[in-house]
Amino acid sequence: MKLRTILFDLDGTLLPMDQDVFIKAYFGLLARKMAPLGYEPEKMIKAVYAGTNAMVQNDGSATNEDVFWKVFCGAFGEAARGDEPHFDAFYRHEFQQVKNACGFDVRAAQLIARLKEKGYRLVLATNPLFPAVATQSRIRWAGMNAADFDLVTTYENSSFCKPNVKYYEEILGKLNADPGECLMVGNDVGEDMIAQKLGMRTFLLTDCLINRVDGDIEQYPHGSFEALERYIELLGE
Repeated sequence: MKLRTILFDLDGTLLPMDQDVFIKAYFGLLARKMAPLGYEPEKMIKAVYAGTNAMVQNDGSATNEDVFWKVFCGAFGEAARGDEPHFDAFYRHEFQQVKNACGFDVRAAQLIARLKEKGYRLVLATNPLFPAVATQSRIRWAGMNAADFDLVTTYENSSFCKPNVKYYEEILGKLNADPGECLMVGNDVGEDMIAQKLGMRTFLLTDCLINRVDGDIEQYPHGSFEALERYIELLGE
């Protein structure tokens, strides 16, 4: 089946980063922002982690957004949901400093532009643990815009997370796409290559490789952006 739809992970794929460095910068800024509102930093970070874990375990019965806030409010009370505008303000302002903890690879934006010109349907298949405002910022840090993609997964519009294959099934359903016409590109063996189980083709970008599952990467097409573009050209023939 001819390739028509290409899904791209963001963090470590289109946006180079060391996740540990990113998370340290992110949580440090968030704790300083929310402390004046009465959020004790250690307790707040623990609640954010708990909410994140709940989203990863989401069974599809609610959006990731609702799952997160249910857990977070369980730690701080229902009134905490009223502080959501303060969190949004953080992502619009202080969070922008986290860009300094990320890299930049001009090849990513150039490739997206070329694929868009060729008529491929493009999906930003980033693990939907963040609100749209934060995801859109990270897309811009990578030199692109949300409008470059036909679909961007965020915690508002998703009910599953990687590595659950139902996350990919949800995307396929929204696009009415056949997995055989899709390619998933990512840097995480456990979270991204699992799309292969649905019949999608996959490509493992190795610049910021994550392989917590200790998988054999030789079983996947893999390599640099240049190797990825050659692979896409081969599939498009």
